[in-house]
Amino acid sequence: MNERLSPWRLGATLYMPATRTDIVDAVLHNKIDGLRSLVICLEDAVSDADIPLARRNLRQVLTHLAAAKKLQGNANWPLVFVRPRDITMGAELAADWDLSGVDGLVLPKFTRHCLPVWWAMLKDSHLCMMPTLETEEVFDVVQMRELAAALANHPCRQRIIALRIGGNDLMNVVSLRRSREFTLYDGPMGYVIKMLVSVFATRDFALTAPVCEHIDDRQIMDRELALDMLHGLVGKTAIHPSQIGIIEAALMVSASDHADALRILNSSQAVFKSQGAMCEPATHRRWASAILARAQVYGIVSEKNQDAIRLMTALTKS
Repeated sequence: MNERLSPWRLGATLYMPATRTDIVDAVLHNKIDGLRSLVICLEDAVSDADIPLARRNLRQVLTHLAAAKKLQGNANWPLVFVRPRDITMGAELAADWDLSGVDGLVLPKFTRHCLPVWWAMLKDSHLCMMPTLETEEVFDVVQMRELAAALANHPCRQRIIALRIGGNDLMNVVSLRRSREFTLYDGPMGYVIKMLVSVFATRDFALTAPVCEHIDDRQIMDRELALDMLHGLVGKTAIHPSQIGIIEAALMVSASDHADALRILNSSQAVFKSQGAMCEPATHRRWASAILARAQVYGIVSEKNQDAIRLMTALTKS
């Protein structure tokens, strides 16, 4: 997978309904400040009645993107993905539509059993894959272990940029909606995210965090983002441009973590003390490599700003 398709470059992945008329401007003309990746959605974000309109609009968008990529390349674009409504629509897009201007597909309702179908339609293309974990099977750790093992040993492995955790669909499975007072981690999804990290991150799969649908509640968003980072998630779904900067800020690396990561990767000592904590390169090396990769994309928070973040975090917990 090339550098453009690094999971660290996803950042805040903005979902845009395929009915929107400003998608080309978002990709080609930097209409949305700070946008690193977007998903043109034909699934939950589009009603059944609007599917014909969404299809017509998507075809026009794809035509524009394909032509622009031929002229100027896509090095300066955000990453662009299309999320088909289902496997049938995905097969049609892959077979008959010009997807040369997009980077990949987001695969809805992904399970081990549909893997061969998706791979058959995508294996001869340039498209990468972002499977979405959002069905009843996701709550079953045995089935998730089986899926992780199947993906790890499958030719598609090199095409998977990240696995997306579909928070709202998973909450729907258990007949719940996220609370306005708590983060997603305070309910059943707390277990699910921890389990998915344990199962998939141990096999070097990147995972992205579910959307925070409470757009105007900054305290909930900040608390949830802190937990996303604590769990090692590489980005977060956004549903509004105002969330992009907040997510990007959370992905920045603290100066202390960056310093520790450098020491860990450059030290010849088995164990040493740094900033009041033990550093053990044998067990901290993978963490350190991830920190440096993240810092290269999102930057480093100054100590002054870090102190402000700590104060804000303390206030939100009180």
